[in-house]
Amino acid sequence: MKASAVIAYIGLGANLGDAAGNVTRALARLGKLPQTELRAQSSLFCTAPVDADGDDYVNAVAQITTQLAPLELLRELQTVENDFGRERPYVNAPRTLDLDILLYGDRIIASDELVVPHPRLAERAFALIPLLQLDPLIAIPGKGPAHVFVPAVAGQGIRQIGK
Repeated sequence: MKASAVIAYIGLGANLGDAAGNVTRALARLGKLPQTELRAQSSLFCTAPVDADGDDYVNAVAQITTQLAPLELLRELQTVENDFGRERPYVNAPRTLDLDILLYGDRIIASDELVVPHPRLAERAFALIPLLQLDPLIAIPGKGPAHVFVPAVAGQGIRQIGK
């Protein structure tokens, strides 16, 4: 029996190498994942690192429809990260590409491997603002409407740099 499709949101970020190019190419790769369709993508945004060091980040959010189970999707995203040369020398290290499952339908997942909604989604402008660009009325399961968290991230530098 085929799994039903779920709408998921993926956060993308990079601050090493051709960061904007890496995010743009990664967006295209999301549409090529098995049993997955890229439905929409936010603009590209430039953001200062939060709880990290290094150059500014290029961030975006993608809306996908997928029949992959959450952990299957996570493994596919990690493969894409690795294909882009992602290294993890320490927590929050600068990166060539970072892909995070922000939302997976209305599911709340808390396992050793995966936490969804992303635990800091409501605290990070680089994820929240592009998400709201795609769906201004979206709710974060277990937390409520995403737009109510905007005042809490208003001090975080973020600017749109491209479509």
